[in-house]
Amino acid sequence: MGRPDPEEGQLPAPVKPPDGGWGWIVLLGCFVITGFSYAFPKAVSVYFKELMKDFHVGYSDTAWISSIMLAMLYGTGPVCSIMVNQFGCRPVMLIGGLLASAGMILASFTTNIIELYLTAGVLTGLGMALNFQPSLIMLGTYFDKRRPLANGLAAAGSPVFLSSLSPLGQVLLEKFGWRGGFLIMGGLLLNCCTCGAVMRPLDMGMKRKMGKAQDKYEAKEMLPVGGKSEEGISTTDGTKKGKKAKKKPKKGKKLLDFSIFSNRGFIIYTISKFILVLGLFVPPILLVNYAKDTGVPDTEAAFLLSIIGFIDIFARPACGMVAGLKWVRPHVAYLFSFSMLFNGLTDICSARASNYTGLVIFCVFFGISYGMVGALQFEVLMAIVGSQKFSSAIGLVLLIEAFAVLIGPPSAGRLVDALKNYEVIFYLAGSEVALSALFLGVASYCCLNRGKKEPPPENNPSAGGGSDTEEAESDVQEAEEHSSDNHQPAHSTDNAVVVANEEANHVAEEQRGEGGGCPAGDGEVLARDSCNADQMVERDSF
Repeated sequence: MGRPDPEEGQLPAPVKPPDGGWGWIVLLGCFVITGFSYAFPKAVSVYFKELMKDFHVGYSDTAWISSIMLAMLYGTGPVCSIMVNQFGCRPVMLIGGLLASAGMILASFTTNIIELYLTAGVLTGLGMALNFQPSLIMLGTYFDKRRPLANGLAAAGSPVFLSSLSPLGQVLLEKFGWRGGFLIMGGLLLNCCTCGAVMRPLDMGMKRKMGKAQDKYEAKEMLPVGGKSEEGISTTDGTKKGKKAKKKPKKGKKLLDFSIFSNRGFIIYTISKFILVLGLFVPPILLVNYAKDTGVPDTEAAFLLSIIGFIDIFARPACGMVAGLKWVRPHVAYLFSFSMLFNGLTDICSARASNYTGLVIFCVFFGISYGMVGALQFEVLMAIVGSQKFSSAIGLVLLIEAFAVLIGPPSAGRLVDALKNYEVIFYLAGSEVALSALFLGVASYCCLNRGKKEPPPENNPSAGGGSDTEEAESDVQEAEEHSSDNHQPAHSTDNAVVVANEEANHVAEEQRGEGGGCPAGDGEVLARDSCNADQMVERDSF
C-alpha cells in the first residue's frame, strides 16, 4: 500500500504545529498586536485634558473614547470569528490594521467629540479587534507543546506597550499637540499590517513541502520500471481520476460554531470568566484616586501603576513557563483557578491599606496575580475547545466579557460616588474574583472529572491537558482507512486478472494432453510466472 494522495484530501486537515521555526515570528507579531490592543485604549487617556479644553467637555465625556475602544475589542468577537472562518486570519488582520490606522488619522481632523467617538472609538476599536483575535488563533496554530510559554510571552506585550506608549504619548502631546499625536499614533498602528502580513497559514506551507515530496516519490517509483512504465502511469492516473470523480463535495465552513456550547468545560469557563471580569479591572482603575484620597502625592500615586506594569512584564512569561511543565499542563485549569483566587485575596487583604508602603505591597502582589491571570486565560480556553474551534470560542467569550466590562467598572464608580468609601469596592471586587476562582475549580473537579470515568481520559478535551497532536493522529487514521477503501477495487481487479490467466493456462494444458510431458503442478507455476509486465507495473504503482 502506498501513501495517500495529498491532492485528494487524504492528508489530515490539522497540520501538526511546528512549535518553533516561523512560529517565533508569529509570536513576535502576536506580542505587538496584544500590546496595541490592551495598552492603546489606556494610553489615549494622556490626551484627555487637551480634548476637554478644545471641545469644552467633561472628563466622563472624553473617557468614553477608551470605553468605546474596549467595547469594540470585546463586543465584536463573533464578527471577527465569522470573518476569520470565512476569509482566514491574514486578510482580516490586514484590513484591521488599515482600519485602526485610518481611525486615528481621521480623528486628528475631527471638530467635535461625537466625531472622535466614531473615528478613534469605533473605527480604531474595530481595527484592533480584527487584529487581536486572529493573532491568538495563529499562535495556537503554530504552537502546541510550547503553547503555554508562547501565550505567556505574547501576553507580556500588554504591560510592555503600556509602559512605553504612555510616555511616548506625553512627548508627542508636548511637541505636536493632540492632533499631531493622533496622526503619529495612527502611523504607528500601521505596524499591525506588518504583523498581519507575517501570519502565514501553516497548512499552505506544509502542503507545498508535501507536494514536492510526492513528486519526488512518484519519479523514484516510476523511473526503474522500464518500457511499460507509461501504461502503469496511465493506470495510476486513471485511478486518481476515479478518486476525484467519487470524491464528495466539501461542506462549507460554519461561520460561527455554536456546538461548543455542548462542551461542559466551555460553559464552566465562560461563566467563571464573566464573574471574573466584573471585578478584575476595578482595582487598577480606582487605585490612583484611592491613593490620592489617602494623602499620597500625585507623582507617587501614578507610580503605583508603573509598579504593577513592571511586575506584570515578568509574571506573564514566568507563569507561561510553569504552565508548560509536564506535570502542570494537564491541570492548567486549576492553576488558572489558583491565580484568580490569589488575585481576589490580594484585593480583599489590601482594602484596609492606608499608607504608601501598604499600597506598594498590594501593587507587587496584584501585579503577580494579574500577570498569571493574563498569561493563562487564553491557554485554558485553547486546552478546552482545541485549535479547530478556538476561533468561534474566543469570539463568543469576548462578547460575553463585553457585558461584564460595561457592568463592572461603571458600577464600582457609582458606588464610590454614593458611599465615598473605597474599602467596600475593594472587598466587592475581590469577592467577585475569588468567587469566579472557586466556581471554576469546584465545577471543573465535580463535572469534568466525574465525566472522565465514562470515556477514556485522553479523549476528553475538557480536561485541560488536551493536545492538537492527538486530533491530528486520529485524522491520519481516518485518512489511511479512506485510502485503503479507495485502493481496494484496484487490488480486486488485479486478482481477477491473475485468476483468469490461471484458468486459461489450465485449459491449454488439457488441450495438449499428456504428450506435453509437463506435470499439472508445473503448469500452475508457469501460469503464475507468466504474468505480464503490465500487471506487475499496475501492482507496483500502488
